[in-house]
Amino acid sequence: MSHATGSRPPTARLPVVAPILLALLGLTASAGCSTTTEPAPAASPVRTAAAPSPSTSSTPTDAAWAQLMTPMNEKALALLTLAADRATEPRLRAFATRLHSGQEAELGRLRPLLARMGLPDTDVHAGHDMPGMVTEADLEAARAAEGAAFDRLFLTGIRDHLRHSAQVSRSEITAGARADAKQLAAALVTAREAALTELEGLPGAAQALG
Repeated sequence: MSHATGSRPPTARLPVVAPILLALLGLTASAGCSTTTEPAPAASPVRTAAAPSPSTSSTPTDAAWAQLMTPMNEKALALLTLAADRATEPRLRAFATRLHSGQEAELGRLRPLLARMGLPDTDVHAGHDMPGMVTEADLEAARAAEGAAFDRLFLTGIRDHLRHSAQVSRSEITAGARADAKQLAAALVTAREAALTELEGLPGAAQALG
């Protein structure tokens, strides 16, 4: 991942988080994507203890996915808010409004998931360029654009968001351990695929997306 220039040095957590995010993007394998079962105590005549449940046992992959998807949705909401008001085509505005509602609903599940994992509801990627993340520069450009130029910025920005969030969610389904995280990731993939299909048929999409 690339780092935005600025006066503050990268935080100490990045060496841990970055390789896991690369794994979610399919560029490498996660070292923490499986759980181990402890053997039963030798003194027990009958083994009655079950292995840790994947619905409650988190891995670094689960955490990295949830901590990436939450700010991705939050930043996308800002772009969707602009598009719902400023897109020139009624179909674009309607699409942005529906997608905004869907992404808000996802945040309503992602934030409690973070809490169950014992993770803070903060953007651990602030100040760094992440694939598919709507940046402040993207939002500034969108605010300054008008008419067809705004529509193009919206279409390309939200397309990238949908594609990359689907990609990392597929990796969570494959490599994650928590049942609740994997179920949410599957729901996100389904929603992203439907949105991308609709996006391709929107006015101006063929020209904007190539």
